Amino acid sequence: MKFRANYLLPLLLPLALEAGAQAQPIGCLVEPNEVIEVGSPVIGLLERVFVDRGDLVREGQVLAQLQAEVERSAVSVAQTRAQRDAELDSAVSAHEFARRKQARTESLYQANFISSQVRDEARTEADLAALKLKQAQEQRKQAQRELDFARSQLAQRTIRSPLSGVVVERYMARGERAEERPILRLASLDPLKVEVVMPVTEFEKVRVGTPASVELQLPSAPQRTAKVTHVDRVMDAASNTFRVRLALPNPKFDLPAGVHCKVAFGAQANESTSKLRRAPLAAIKPASSSFVSTLVSKTPASGSEKASQNTPKQAGPRPATFKLSRSLDRAWFSAPGHTNLATRGD
Repeated sequence: MKFRANYLLPLLLPLALEAGAQAQPIGCLVEPNEVIEVGSPVIGLLERVFVDRGDLVREGQVLAQLQAEVERSAVSVAQTRAQRDAELDSAVSAHEFARRKQARTESLYQANFISSQVRDEARTEADLAALKLKQAQEQRKQAQRELDFARSQLAQRTIRSPLSGVVVERYMARGERAEERPILRLASLDPLKVEVVMPVTEFEKVRVGTPASVELQLPSAPQRTAKVTHVDRVMDAASNTFRVRLALPNPKFDLPAGVHCKVAFGAQANESTSKLRRAPLAAIKPASSSFVSTLVSKTPASGSEKASQNTPKQAGPRPATFKLSRSLDRAWFSAPGHTNLATRGD
């Protein structure tokens, strides 16, 4: 029996070493992709704030409104001026009449019925009518520009969201003066930004585009797949580490930011870590000393071994092979995912 145990234990030892060498998930932090403070481009009193802390917002959504009675009146006046057609229509009619008069005058002059002075007067009147028409058209364009300017001023009184995300904080309420202080603080949640600090020894293993499995430290949080978007090229000499950034898609905003997580790089490392963490105890329990004893007892023994088995057992210290088997059990249960079983009694 000693020979059989001594033969099987070296075969089981690499399994325990492999379990202890499994890639461990690295601690990380999930952060918003972008955090901005939204203020007002102009000074004014807040008329209404449409969102509050924790509300989801979309890009272009109206967040707040400043008092804008003066700006609305300016838009109305500019719109009236831009839509005024009487002056332009009058200039067009005068120009058409002056052209027809000039044409008749030219025909009469060719027939020697009028003098050259009358012809020159007709030409001058036609030129003046053309200039008045051009002036009316320029005034019409200027009125349209003034209308656009008034509308732009009015649009500045409406605060819109520059991104899609969530309202982190609300600083001001209705009736307060918006000047230099921000009104709201917004955070972009799609995609999320995962920050990881890794040792320098792992630098050659991580590249931009490398997939990784991210698991948030939340109850029943599912695993998500992220990709590396940035790898620092300047190391931290004090801690001998570098930072890695990953992009975690979050189109439905169902994952929060500001929580700790664990990340495993590569599909193979993720699969082995997941199996080791979630497999039942019966499926991952290694062959212990009792299993070795059972296996050896079922193995056919030779004549000399049968004679040794029939001899009475003598009390004394445990064989070295039995102690090695116990050490193997402890090494296996001390592997990642079995820390709760490492203190099990002999």
